[in-house]
Amino acid sequence: MNAIQHTHTLQATPQAPTNKGRHFPVIVIGGGQAGLSMSWHLKARGIPHLVLEKHRVGHEWRTRRWDTFCLVTPNWQCQLPGWPYRGSDPHGFMGRDEIVQWLEDYARSFQPPLMEGVSVTSLRRRSHGTFELDTTAGAFSADQVVIATGGYHGFQLPRLADRLPLGVHQIHSSEYRNAEQLPAGAVLVIGSGQSGCQIAEDLHLAGRQVHLATGSAPRTARFYRGRDVVDWLADLGYYDLPVHEHPLKEGVRAKANHYVTGRGGGRDIDLRRFAAEGMALHGRLLEVEGMRLRFADDLKANLDNADAVAESIKTTIDKHIAAKGIAAPEEARYTPVWVPPADLPTTVDLNAANITSVIWGTGFRSDYRWLEVPVFDGRGYPRHERGVTSMVGIYFLGLPWQYTWGSGRFSGVARDAEYLAGQIVGRMGAWMPGHHDATGERVNAVALGS
Repeated sequence: MNAIQHTHTLQATPQAPTNKGRHFPVIVIGGGQAGLSMSWHLKARGIPHLVLEKHRVGHEWRTRRWDTFCLVTPNWQCQLPGWPYRGSDPHGFMGRDEIVQWLEDYARSFQPPLMEGVSVTSLRRRSHGTFELDTTAGAFSADQVVIATGGYHGFQLPRLADRLPLGVHQIHSSEYRNAEQLPAGAVLVIGSGQSGCQIAEDLHLAGRQVHLATGSAPRTARFYRGRDVVDWLADLGYYDLPVHEHPLKEGVRAKANHYVTGRGGGRDIDLRRFAAEGMALHGRLLEVEGMRLRFADDLKANLDNADAVAESIKTTIDKHIAAKGIAAPEEARYTPVWVPPADLPTTVDLNAANITSVIWGTGFRSDYRWLEVPVFDGRGYPRHERGVTSMVGIYFLGLPWQYTWGSGRFSGVARDAEYLAGQIVGRMGAWMPGHHDATGERVNAVALGS
């Protein structure tokens, strides 16, 4: 697919305010799938609002994904408000550029009051209860604010990164695009979450020698007994399970997602098979001492635990099939194709292994330093119930496990946005046309696309 050309038709109309002091009933911060979903529901209810996007629609998908990236959940789960997947391959997996196009088409479909290229630098509460936002386009104020920036704002690198020799090329997984961008030589990928495993596969398929430092991330089969495992889990209600009903409660928000891929029509990511084909697997990276890397002796446990999770999911599906009397083909269980040798070294010399690049698949961090409102817990995570905070008028949307497993995905954000729209309407009271801003100037709802 050719690179998608950005069109300025997504931007707010020329009448959209950028002058200091403009007030709105609602301001949505973030123009990704969460912010757009929120805007759709607000617009459907006739609520004047403004969406502020730091970059442009689809930015995260466009700039933080590698060339062969594709969804790990099937296309039918792409269900934004008023914009279900309409393509010809509902059980396929959209690639990076297709996702960007889908989001841009969504924005065009209902023309949200969107200002792109506007960064919010601070948000504070005024003494009389409204909220003031400082932005790169001037100051705005609002009665209520939805923070739809997600939970992944910047990547995080461990202190070990500082100890690698200067000659080793280092990037975060969000900066990886393809094997050609890396210098010749072997590549060490650190982290076996979704990104780490998929990037390791991409490099492996490109013919590069890959070393993968594994962790505790679980895996799942792509297909089982005639269907995508996601289809089975959806039937079982897993994507609708509220966080308070999960066995781990809010602790599930810190758990890694299962690694699998939608590449090539969808398939398992079997690290054991990669090892049998020449990929070097290691345990967790513990230490960097000059040119020597030291790994934990936990590779076998990591692989066994990942397999155990995948097999437990199959057991759950088997029970569901039996209980419902579903006609489904039988399928043999997984048999490991490779087992780590007992004498597997736990140290690697960078020079001897010709490792010239390191890709850190170590996740992301949140950055809410610009939010000057007391809505966070002791770890800096937003305190909320279904996105509603203890501060009247402040909401969050698009967080992983905000309410269900689907919350941070295309499959669940619509429901969360609808819920918040109801909360916003309830706190507005009766809104009358001709709402005035704090200076008495009438907001032009038509010009703003509200």
